[in-house]
Amino acid sequence: MARRIAVVGAGFAGLSTGKLLNDLGYNVTIFEKDSEVGGVWTSSRRYPGLGTQNPGSTYALSEHPMPKFYPEWPSGEQMQAYFESYVEKFGFREIIKLNTEVVSTKYIEERKVWEVSTNDLGEGVASCQNFDFLIVCNGIFSKPKVPNWEGLSEWKNSGGTLLHTSELNDLEQVKGKKAIVVGYGKSSCDAANSIADVAEGVDVVARKIIWKVPKKIGGLINFKHLFLTRFGEGLFPYFELRGFDKIIHGIGRPLRNFMLGSVGYVISKQLKLRECGLYPYGPLETISRTSISLATDGFFNKVKNGLIKVHRDTSIERFCDGFVYLRNGTKLKADVVISGTGFHQDIPFFDKELMRKVTKENGDFNLYKQVIPVGVPGLAFVGYNSSFFSQLSCEAAAMFVSEYLRGGLQLPSPEEQQKYVDERLKWASDRTDGHYFKGTYVVPFSLRQIDELLDMSGLSLGKWTKLKQWLFVVNPSQYAACYDLLKERNSLQDNNVDMEKSYAGS
Repeated sequence: MARRIAVVGAGFAGLSTGKLLNDLGYNVTIFEKDSEVGGVWTSSRRYPGLGTQNPGSTYALSEHPMPKFYPEWPSGEQMQAYFESYVEKFGFREIIKLNTEVVSTKYIEERKVWEVSTNDLGEGVASCQNFDFLIVCNGIFSKPKVPNWEGLSEWKNSGGTLLHTSELNDLEQVKGKKAIVVGYGKSSCDAANSIADVAEGVDVVARKIIWKVPKKIGGLINFKHLFLTRFGEGLFPYFELRGFDKIIHGIGRPLRNFMLGSVGYVISKQLKLRECGLYPYGPLETISRTSISLATDGFFNKVKNGLIKVHRDTSIERFCDGFVYLRNGTKLKADVVISGTGFHQDIPFFDKELMRKVTKENGDFNLYKQVIPVGVPGLAFVGYNSSFFSQLSCEAAAMFVSEYLRGGLQLPSPEEQQKYVDERLKWASDRTDGHYFKGTYVVPFSLRQIDELLDMSGLSLGKWTKLKQWLFVVNPSQYAACYDLLKERNSLQDNNVDMEKSYAGS
């Protein structure tokens, strides 16, 4: 009997994992509490103006290119349709349970199974099933994080509306109203830009001004040629310097610094950062410490023209008498506050004991290679590795899990795994000034992390392909051959098992 696998979530992680394991002959069930597949791209979660951070050609799954008629940067609606087409193309819709929330999970040590309790949100029917293996794919953007500001309840009771960016689904929510957008990340700038034409006024409260990268640097060079190659990734020092990295960050460092400085100069002039009062502190290379954020089309023009006002280097202190007071002394009137303050990495279907097992005391996820929780059997995480190529990171992690299930991985001892995790978490915290999303953040080292997973799985890309990726933008289809190799391995293993049974029977 095929091993029973439970997958929680139907975004990039859940669909790529479920599809692969289903192809390999496992008995897979994908649970998704939304009415659609797509994760953050579902209609219930996307805000007006939401689009991809990457060009679609680099954001596709390896076996399923983006439709040729899609624009270079697909919209949120187009992304959700892409997920639907992926499910349709590979024919695994029957294993997906939509409108089904996973309420709790419990590992039964004696029977070595996971007891998964779910609730059908449409019918209101609760059920409980047993699985041999559980894969968490609910994403690192699962629960909106909104600060509990002083006076917030009173402001809301007097008629104010508080929304997270993921809850801004209709421009009518802000039409003709004074709006404050909190944050300066991509979602905050997208939201501010989309509502500026319909709101009475838009103020952006930005605790920290970070570098924004235009889709086309200097209006000519697509940013993907700089950041979505191995060379672009190599501009930033990784945990370990190997090969050409040693040259870039050794004798070649002055040239590397000149290159980044020149790009920063061009971006500043192009976006008119000084004229807008939005020049970041620190050089361009500081983008690798937080999140490399794409510039929202039209945002800086609206700032320059007064449609959007940015209050930099400050934050909300309190709500009082219908006003919002900032820490720099500014007093703002607001009917709607839109919070782009990120997400919690929440796993609501884990109890406190299980959460203690998969996280460290400070809340960091204690995951070897950001996939396998140290010392916890029958459990894996896919998608807890936010990167430029999040879809490829998910696929690589899914392949890693498939080899783990097959017994094809040679994992180090739990002590060695823990040492690896501790060293990487400390490095990530130091490198990002603490903004490493509980250990789930790997930007800008997307390809390095993918390499590590594939190397351990015996699925490394050829040297020629890697060389091309140094010079040219990564093409997701370059990873499709790994799927064929996995299927071949599993087929050979199945044939060997059948032969052994045949010999035993004779």
